[in-house]
Amino acid sequence: MKTNTSIVPKLAFSHPRLAYGLARAFFRQALTRKKKRHTYGYDHMKNFALIYLKLTPLCNLHCVMCGQRGDRGVLKGHAGAEAAKTILSLDTYKKMVDELKSVKPIYYIWGGEPFLYPDLLPLVKYILDSGCLCAINTNGTLLERYAEQIVRDGWHNIFVSLDAFQDVNDAMRGKGSYENVVKGFAAINREKKRQGKTLPIMGVVTTVTKLNYESLPDLAVACKDFNIVWHIYNLGTYTNDAILARHKSHMKEHLDTDIYMLDGYNTGYNNGVDGAKAHQILETIHGTDYGYLSITVPALNPEKTHEYYSELDTHVRDNCIVPWCQANVCYNGDVTFCADYNEYVLGNIKDQSFKEIYNSDRANRFREEILKCDGHIFPGCVRCYQNMLFGEKVKGY
Repeated sequence: MKTNTSIVPKLAFSHPRLAYGLARAFFRQALTRKKKRHTYGYDHMKNFALIYLKLTPLCNLHCVMCGQRGDRGVLKGHAGAEAAKTILSLDTYKKMVDELKSVKPIYYIWGGEPFLYPDLLPLVKYILDSGCLCAINTNGTLLERYAEQIVRDGWHNIFVSLDAFQDVNDAMRGKGSYENVVKGFAAINREKKRQGKTLPIMGVVTTVTKLNYESLPDLAVACKDFNIVWHIYNLGTYTNDAILARHKSHMKEHLDTDIYMLDGYNTGYNNGVDGAKAHQILETIHGTDYGYLSITVPALNPEKTHEYYSELDTHVRDNCIVPWCQANVCYNGDVTFCADYNEYVLGNIKDQSFKEIYNSDRANRFREEILKCDGHIFPGCVRCYQNMLFGEKVKGY
């Protein structure tokens, strides 16, 4: 199965600048593995490659498996509405973009649903004008409305979350969501043709659960009509009561931090996945030419997929490198290493420069503590999506 780095040669001729930017980010991440022992007294901006901007906690969908707005989501209803009152101004983001201009990280914009942030389009344009690459993760339901400006401004990349063909997808994500995504893709493609543009390049991201894994081939065929460059199959972020208890105890004892975000992924949607069948389905998809690149995260050996879903304590990836080359800026300005788990706050960009926060003693304390853990990951991170992307493959998996 292909991994996330496979996209670089795919883009080398059609979009060389994007390919170069991605290759540079992957190279910095590779260097990070050699520098991971560095904590205090080191300028970690040297290897900084990727910055997530979680623009809003609000979303217009309620995907059942989502750790924020799903069945067990921690930002449902009143919690999300209250959190939305703290979102940052466009000027605050611009100040940070100016600071990081020379570093040239890749910006990855997400939410919630980023199109619900009122200044999304001017923010993306400002990032692009700074010379940085920018990717947007969206549920795709609002793409049609903004297609003309998206293409005109030259957005680099759009990741659209889509989990199955129409009926199964809508059962998971909300009625009408599939049709709206199809309209969004069509609108972007029409505008690219009308304006004579090749950007944005587009891809689909699918979270694999017990609800949709058997219907993935139907989605793979449907995606042929979307003019996408790649389709990422995310095997999913999962946890359970025992892992949660260990993680909460560890983080409280060693980092004096109360944990609540990970609870949103204790959904049980891993239970009931036939690992052998899931792997065979994905192998067939990878072996079929749909006109786009198929990528599975994490790519596992054939006999190990069942362990990913049924034995959540088992390390399939370890040695997390995120605290040495990435960070997330939350909608209220809080900077965290972890995109999905925002409890350990390093600082806030309203009060300090990003570089000061990233090289702070508080940041280095986190780095120091994770290095002490088995596999250089915290107890609750054994199925973290970021570690599945950027962690080190455990032998045999």
